Amino acid sequence: MKKRNIVISCMVLLMLIAVIGACASTSTRESTGEYVDDSVITTKVKSMLAADDFLKSFKIGVKTYRGVVQLSGFVNSQKAVDKATEIVKGVNGVKDIKNDLIVK
Repeated sequence: MKKRNIVISCMVLLMLIAVIGACASTSTRESTGEYVDDSVITTKVKSMLAADDFLKSFKIGVKTYRGVVQLSGFVNSQKAVDKATEIVKGVNGVKDIKNDLIVK
């Protein structure tokens, strides 16, 4: 009976270690917390771009990875590119901006 309890305890401990390890980040994968943080940043940026009267008519793609926001899409002027960059800089948690917006 004691042997069985020890085996069960060891298995529970191993499963707990595996769960904690699965949530850790690697050089190619975000941790769960980083993923949630990036999702919040992406949502804030998208809502601020949509709320801006000048930029809301453009379809601007937003992706965030480890605090770096990437903007993509087509706009009509350099002023729109600059305005989008300015908006992204105002969002908390943004570490860097990769602006791939193309003026057509």
